[in-house]
Amino acid sequence: MNLSFFDQFTSPCLLGIPLILLSMLFPALLLPTPDNRWITNRFATLQLWFSHLITKQLMTPLNKAGHKWALILTSLMMFLLLINLLGLLPYTFTPTTQLSMNMALAFPLWLATLLTGLRNQPSASLGHLLPEGTPTPLIPALIMIETTSLLIRPLALGVRLTANLTAGHLLIQLISTATTALLPLIPAVSLLTASILLLLTLLEVAVAMIQAYVFVLLLSLYLQENI
Repeated sequence: MNLSFFDQFTSPCLLGIPLILLSMLFPALLLPTPDNRWITNRFATLQLWFSHLITKQLMTPLNKAGHKWALILTSLMMFLLLINLLGLLPYTFTPTTQLSMNMALAFPLWLATLLTGLRNQPSASLGHLLPEGTPTPLIPALIMIETTSLLIRPLALGVRLTANLTAGHLLIQLISTATTALLPLIPAVSLLTASILLLLTLLEVAVAMIQAYVFVLLLSLYLQENI
């Protein structure tokens, strides 16, 4: 059976039942469960330190009203980070390469930040659509431009995450295929491509972490505008 490079992005199924929900819930099994002991193990301590670091980075620009979002944003960051990193393992499926899933995460959270601003400070939220000091003839055009840029935010969030992860996975598969094909023919070139593959894998680990952080950071910035 011939496989294309894009078969790795197909949602897995078993007996016609989609397994994408199972692949989304699997990272939660890797997190240690809290217990009542005073002294925890090293993994739980590392997880706690990392959660505090993420929360501090995300909540520093926000005022006290935005701190209510700390649990949502930190949980989303951990969720995306684990899914992106686990997707780099062989024979695994990365749910965040699906635009539908990323949009399902981006659109409700973006809409929640927008509705929060319209409820708490409607004048300031609507004021973002028209910069101060705009000449009168340019007001209709600027309102349309700012409204379009506002509505395109969730699409940009979803497409950015999908495109970066999809491109990285495709590059890894292309170079690994070339390495395997060149091994019996030109071993020296195959060794070179293998070293490039190793460097690319390290780069993709960094991209998986950065894209998860950027996704949540932009949501926190959208929230900062509306609180």
